[in-house]
Amino acid sequence: MPKQHLWFVLAVATAVPLCAADQPGVVKSEFIFESAPFPSSHASTIDGTEAGLVAAWFGGSYEKHPDVGIWVSRHEAGEWTPPVEVANGVQYVDGDGKEHRHPCWNPVLFQPIRGPLMLFYKCGPDPQSWWGMLTTSTDHGQTWSVPRRLPEGIDGPVKNKPIQLDNGDILAGSSTEYDGWRVHFEKTSDLGRTWQRIGPINDASMFNAIQPSILTYPDGRMQILCRSREQRISQSWSSDGGRTWSKMTATDLPNPSAGTDAVTLTDGRQLLVYNHTIRSGPSPRRREMLNVALSEDGEKWFAALELENQKGEYSYPAVIQTADGLVHATYTWQRKQIKHVVINPAELELREIEDGVWPPR
Repeated sequence: MPKQHLWFVLAVATAVPLCAADQPGVVKSEFIFESAPFPSSHASTIDGTEAGLVAAWFGGSYEKHPDVGIWVSRHEAGEWTPPVEVANGVQYVDGDGKEHRHPCWNPVLFQPIRGPLMLFYKCGPDPQSWWGMLTTSTDHGQTWSVPRRLPEGIDGPVKNKPIQLDNGDILAGSSTEYDGWRVHFEKTSDLGRTWQRIGPINDASMFNAIQPSILTYPDGRMQILCRSREQRISQSWSSDGGRTWSKMTATDLPNPSAGTDAVTLTDGRQLLVYNHTIRSGPSPRRREMLNVALSEDGEKWFAALELENQKGEYSYPAVIQTADGLVHATYTWQRKQIKHVVINPAELELREIEDGVWPPR
């Protein structure tokens, strides 16, 4: 099959639901909470601190509802603490005691090498007009500072975690949706007090992309992987520390216009969590199958895990690697709960992805 036609392939594995815990490399699969004071949750994020894991997501009546806030849970003594709302979109309370508020969106946790745990999120009526917010914690996510708005033109990491450069600068991948889907970067040298904006790097008339994940390589190069409207995960490369980026191109991996996340492992490999599906064609799967792929060079990817493969929505993953070498992924489960999967990357069994088709087990 010609390479330019790979994106037309719908990667369907088996119609039988596959339990993630039954696959090599999966250490644990669990829900972060069984019940919560909100009916809908989405867009989780996770990071590690000296005291353990911290996860966050937005929760409320439904996405875009003004009651949607940012909720946090901490992993203590082998269990997740009950969800606590740490931020909301209340703008003011009028004379009659009525709250005027906007929904919150897309939290992103990031623990710098030195400094407090950072929690970025967005607030506003929709992705075209939201603005960036930041709150921090000096006690590993137990308590949080009064949220502050980021400078005009700075959105913060729009979905996926930043990286910290060798000089201590924090480089965040961001994007906007008000003039087509376009990717840009935001860099801070002082833990979020001041920022430098880089880009946008793509022309939305040629390639619509948002929500980049940043990967790094031993030779100093960086790669981003992005959600796109073009039915495939898109990519761009930098050889100068993120100051300039190559023309955005499509990878061979399908994408149903859904969020992805990726992480550079300590062994140098790249791990990606994404929906290996498309949203058009004779049998669209959209966000029903959630997958893990591995690559040594960021170009050729191998099938590693099938986290979900059944009716419903399984989407918006976040992924990190902790100091013990284990990989932790969280994702939206049916828009009702947040699932947490622990993976040992050394035990994953890799299989060829041929012609874009995810190999059945």
